[in-house]
Amino acid sequence: MQLNKLIGAAALMGMAAAACAQETVVRIGHSGPLSGSQSFAGKDNENGARLAVEELNAKPITVGGKKLKFELVSEDDQGDPKSGVSVAQKLVDGGVKFIVGPYNSGVAIPASRVYSEAGAVVATVGSNPKITEQGYKNLYRINASDTQLGGKMALYAAKELKLKNVAVVDDRTAFGQGVAEEFKKQARVSGLTVAGHEFTNDKASDFTPILTNLKAKKVDAIFFGGYAPQGGPMARQMKQLGLNAKLLGGDTICAPEMGKLGGDAVGENVLCAQGGAILDKAASGADFKAKYKKRFGQDPDVYAASFYDGVMLYADAMKKAGSVEPAKVGAEVAKNSYKGVAGTYAFDEKGNMQQSPVTIFTFKNGQPVPLTSY
Repeated sequence: MQLNKLIGAAALMGMAAAACAQETVVRIGHSGPLSGSQSFAGKDNENGARLAVEELNAKPITVGGKKLKFELVSEDDQGDPKSGVSVAQKLVDGGVKFIVGPYNSGVAIPASRVYSEAGAVVATVGSNPKITEQGYKNLYRINASDTQLGGKMALYAAKELKLKNVAVVDDRTAFGQGVAEEFKKQARVSGLTVAGHEFTNDKASDFTPILTNLKAKKVDAIFFGGYAPQGGPMARQMKQLGLNAKLLGGDTICAPEMGKLGGDAVGENVLCAQGGAILDKAASGADFKAKYKKRFGQDPDVYAASFYDGVMLYADAMKKAGSVEPAKVGAEVAKNSYKGVAGTYAFDEKGNMQQSPVTIFTFKNGQPVPLTSY
């Protein structure tokens, strides 16, 4: 009897081993600010990636005769360049070869060297043009660049809002400087007067001196190159000072966090540019929003769909390559096109999206509401 039990146990172990042999584990790394003032964005991005991983595991794909099992390895880079490099080293040392993130341009620029040296494939939403100008292979930007975000916000300000006199404030981060310079460049080309360019930082909370100076210059709008944790208080202080100018920005202020921090000072006076088409009008946008809300109990924020698409982009490339080797998967990403929720991912030789529509948003009841895409 005991012998039969042992034989049975051995058989079960053999079956389990055989099953494991038919499965390949693919680890997807996520790097983003999971703590601190930008944690709302980092967790939203992580949720987008997690949703994709869970869907892929619910309906496994087969590559090289083996089912793929995806695992998400998420790390907090704190939105800090030094921490981002440490996170990159930790992920690649752990054998993670496919990365979604970093979220911040200032993190993506130095961390991309670590990923490149390890032969990893990276899909980032960092928008500073410098990211893809470093010449690293298998580094892809899966959203609009600062040139598109800042430039199209300036075009909208000139053509649709009919503004004349604007000012720029940036937080001195790689993202903030980059998007502000692109706005300023296009604003001047479009005939706007740039009355001033002021500077702050991504930890500031009091903008009164800057805003008082700009009020004296009678500006129609202020373009803020920075993030929602500063954008919300800035809008509130503009109202307190009686500065009746519009507050413009890039994708990082297109978030409910603006409404939470700015209260009734954030409304139709605030406009922002975000990469991608209007999600509600995208073919699979409504379905994604419903799945996300069911899983996480809230609506997706700015880039949840992009991080979801990044994971799905990798899975699609793995199927096409018939391999999970990073070099082969990266080659498929480079030469093919993938239609995701937030856009169609086809890349130029530098790793930028060939076409990335930009949507202009305003705010109603504290929530970003899309106006138009172009």
